[in-house]
Amino acid sequence: MSPEPSAAPMTLTTVVASTRPGRVGRSVADWFTARAAECEQFESRVVDLRELALPFFDEPHPPALQQYTHSHTRTWSRIVEASDAFVFVTPEYNGGFPAPLKNAWDYLVVEWQHKPAAFVSYGGVSAGTRAVQMAKQVVANLRMLPIGPTVSIPFVSERLEDGAFQAGKIHEAAAEHMLDELVRTATVMRRLRGETY
Repeated sequence: MSPEPSAAPMTLTTVVASTRPGRVGRSVADWFTARAAECEQFESRVVDLRELALPFFDEPHPPALQQYTHSHTRTWSRIVEASDAFVFVTPEYNGGFPAPLKNAWDYLVVEWQHKPAAFVSYGGVSAGTRAVQMAKQVVANLRMLPIGPTVSIPFVSERLEDGAFQAGKIHEAAAEHMLDELVRTATVMRRLRGETY
């Protein structure tokens, strides 16, 4: 489904999940963000959880109330509220996703609702796919829509040159497929939010 000609571009926010020293997630996210910038239906931006530096959840009120007391929470709330779709770039740690990503999700509730979520995962032989399967359960509970297409990058260290991720044809094709699906779902869900709120 094509967006209406008069509709403003949607905001696609790519979130870098890993905050570890020596991570490769930022280079993967930089590749994907550049790829997403070619999609005219989206305004593409990246949020690095290392730079955002959210502390472990420290709000005194449940996030569903949106009674935020800290500036870092209000900043994060504004970013998520202004986004129409998300791509989470995540590694797999011990069969799951990184703790900073779960913490970032848990800070908010209302702002995530009725928005599509997609995943770019990386790692060794498993390519982070187990982390994605766990993550889809979490975002679904936040009333997001986890889409089917993903980008999975096995043996990611073999695709780094001078610290930059070098995508192969299979990654480029997977990214295109995922972006096409994000455009369709984000367009419909933007209308849904307009009707709901």
